[in-house]
Amino acid sequence: MPKNLVVVGVQWGDEGKGKVVDALAEHFDIVARYQGGANAGHTVVVGENKFVLQLLPSGVLRPQKVAVIGNGVVVDPEALLNEVEAIGKLGIEVGDRLLVSDRAHLILPYHRAHEAAAEAARGAGKIGTTAKGIGPAYEDKAGRRGLRTCDLREPEIFRRKCAGVLAEKNRLASAVFGGGTLDEGDLVDRYYEIARRIVPYLTNVSAYLNHAIDGGKCVLFEGAQGTLLDMDHGTFPFVTSSSAAAGGAATGTGVGPTRLGTVMGVSKAYTTRVGSGPFPTEAAGPDADKIRERGSEFGAVTGRPRRCGWFDVVAARYSARLNGLSALAITKLDILDHLAEIPVGVEYEIDGQPIAEFPAEIEVLERVRVRYQVVPGWQRSTFGLHEWAELPQKARDYLHFLADQVGTEIAMVSTGPGRDQTIWLGNSSVVISP
Repeated sequence: MPKNLVVVGVQWGDEGKGKVVDALAEHFDIVARYQGGANAGHTVVVGENKFVLQLLPSGVLRPQKVAVIGNGVVVDPEALLNEVEAIGKLGIEVGDRLLVSDRAHLILPYHRAHEAAAEAARGAGKIGTTAKGIGPAYEDKAGRRGLRTCDLREPEIFRRKCAGVLAEKNRLASAVFGGGTLDEGDLVDRYYEIARRIVPYLTNVSAYLNHAIDGGKCVLFEGAQGTLLDMDHGTFPFVTSSSAAAGGAATGTGVGPTRLGTVMGVSKAYTTRVGSGPFPTEAAGPDADKIRERGSEFGAVTGRPRRCGWFDVVAARYSARLNGLSALAITKLDILDHLAEIPVGVEYEIDGQPIAEFPAEIEVLERVRVRYQVVPGWQRSTFGLHEWAELPQKARDYLHFLADQVGTEIAMVSTGPGRDQTIWLGNSSVVISP
């Protein structure tokens, strides 16, 4: 078992990283989230309780584990405090187990207003954002005008910086989007109260994590979204606003790349996507409807129905290379139990010619034709199974086929939402003993 491990989504997010991180967290001391914001929705089922985590790392549900929010995350103070309160009501006390980077950028009300107005202005070209202010917060970060969590320590510094940015945002809202403006006094006064509750969590996360690793602690790095939504390597512009791939773990926490350890990719046994953008293996009609129904494929944060389709080998192979995957975790295998045949997209073609690599241009990706290989289904329930030997032979054959096509071994198979509905493969180099 590697000392440190990065868990990253292989597809367009929603792969089940929350459950995988929760399962792995038992074997680590610290779980560190390295990118994204409150647009992520990591669902974890523990007994009778269902937790939907948006900012908190999934490992926070494990007693005694330290949960870290890195500098690569954009933090909405209200959302974070609401989430801490919500899990507290379900018996999970965060206490001093939560640490937030004092270099993380803040999401403020004007970010949410800006995103909603900008998305509406795009009309048919909408990206499909969650309107939680994630993109505008990252824009301000890149534009060197964002406010950071450390600014919350000094009320007068926060007031001065916030007033300057808010004046600019109000001019933009009025001139470009024709929207309303926000009152400086109301906003600043309200956030003073929030600041009082956020500041105790703040720390130098880079120093903390590196010192912990020096002391022999094991760190699990948790990504949000998925590789195909990565700002640089995803299906731009239909992407998120941060580095969702494994490389983001270094920049998003301040831990050098040589110290990150190995990388596990999480992928569904099929593929889904939320929002707009190309989706080569998207299914249509009854096939898509049945997968959506069986898999409860609706956004954990937004409730939006997810677009559903077949496993995409080309995209998965691309993600495996980008992330340097050591192993795969395959989730929601049981959702395919009803199928007699399962198409798997194994190659892209355009104008009759095969494409060796995942294309950069979305215009090309929208035009590709997918060559499918049909794999026999097993038509038996795999729900809740715990052992590889319990799986129907055809289910094992399907998993072997995916691993061979992607070129990455499988370390874990999820057969349901619960913690114990998991199969660990003993022949994997990233295996965890249950």
